Amino acid sequence: MILYGGLQGTMHQSLRSEIEKCRIKHGYTLSKLGELTGINPGSLSEILNGNPPRAITIGQLDALAKVFGHDSGWLYELYPEECLSEQRISRPRLIPYLIRCVEVGREDCIEAVVSILLENPKNILILFVLAEQLYEKGQLKESVPFYEYVIENEKDSFSNHFVMSQYRLFRVVLGTNTEENWENVIRFSPYRNRLPENYQLDALFQLARVCFALQKWHKSEEYGDELRLLAETVYIHELDRLKRNKKGEPLKTERQLVYYYGMGHLYKGAALELQGLYEEAKQYVQVYADLGWFELLMDNLIIEEGRSVGTLRIGMTKQELDQCVRTYQEKCIRPCDFFHSLFKYEYDSEGKVTHIHITDTIKDYYTCLFRDIDVFNTKASKLVEALDKISPYIRDNDASLGFSYTFPELGLSFWRNHVRNEEYFHSEEFKELDPDLQEDEMRYLYFETTTIFLISREENTEGTLGGSEA
Repeated sequence: MILYGGLQGTMHQSLRSEIEKCRIKHGYTLSKLGELTGINPGSLSEILNGNPPRAITIGQLDALAKVFGHDSGWLYELYPEECLSEQRISRPRLIPYLIRCVEVGREDCIEAVVSILLENPKNILILFVLAEQLYEKGQLKESVPFYEYVIENEKDSFSNHFVMSQYRLFRVVLGTNTEENWENVIRFSPYRNRLPENYQLDALFQLARVCFALQKWHKSEEYGDELRLLAETVYIHELDRLKRNKKGEPLKTERQLVYYYGMGHLYKGAALELQGLYEEAKQYVQVYADLGWFELLMDNLIIEEGRSVGTLRIGMTKQELDQCVRTYQEKCIRPCDFFHSLFKYEYDSEGKVTHIHITDTIKDYYTCLFRDIDVFNTKASKLVEALDKISPYIRDNDASLGFSYTFPELGLSFWRNHVRNEEYFHSEEFKELDPDLQEDEMRYLYFETTTIFLISREENTEGTLGGSEA
């Protein structure tokens, strides 16, 4: 390993001599410098005067730069020797240093360190860990060069970090340029089946939707097939595990398994329809239209007409409702910091809840069932038709337009912000949308909010009740 400026001791001295010069120039004692930087004076003494000196963290170097009046990135070119030696590499110091180099724009330091790391193929994993940390922090664009380093230098194309780098790069660079998106699909698709199943599900979903947006019907159909079959395989495996009471966590995926299963059928069916194969498409579209039975990996929230949803009941106080929601949040299949915001309430003059509103994001964590119908995973038209046979809804203007429906005798109402019908998804307007916008538009086939309210003879005031023929 080639080290900056030669021997490690020389470089330690150089970094520390610059810090010491600034300390003397400003007339700071170690005690005063420690007070200004928040660094313990004893630690400062060990950093500057220890033999051997104590390593300095990048956060401590930044604190010193601020006190001395220097810009972010001060002395970064001298810092690598705090992380690299002929004997070992200190990941706890190196990775935060490189992340800070990214944040302050010290590409020169990044290039110098990467060239050293790549002298040993084992260090490729460090670059992958760095890329993953940037990705998880939402610094997607900044993660790209590090994933590219992994792809360009890893010889084993079956290694986990190589395949995951291909997948992350595929996700990050997707945009609105159709030609670039297609090149991205071609580049990534050979590696899709080498991913772990949880990432493979999402990769197949992304491939199917991008190809659908590009009007590559055969490819979208192919990836849709792979997606629905893989989702079904995972479903059967999880079902068997639960039946046998085997220990283990359910597969952790970006979206619910039911979503991948449904979207696999949707893209398969839609691609067939757009090729004029209507009869063949029908069986796949029908599966997508009725996914209420698919509740394996989620607990249910049972809606009782005019009374409750799960343990949240009409007539409760805010304190009682909050406790119920906290309990459900603790039982979520994955962490959700905003879980409480999925529920909204209306209260009477005594502080008792009269209306409980649930947003559709709840379906990522629980299945909301009313009489065995999944209210958020059943298309709005099908849901209204089914409930209208049980009890009629109010025939008002919002209902005629398809935005909201109130079933006064069931104590239920449903709402969505926009209305889309099946014909729209065959239109040129839809085909020209970005894939992410297409996905957003598909949401409007379903209701966004379900409300449970106390059944009252006075609830119906501004519409007329009609039969299912309306």
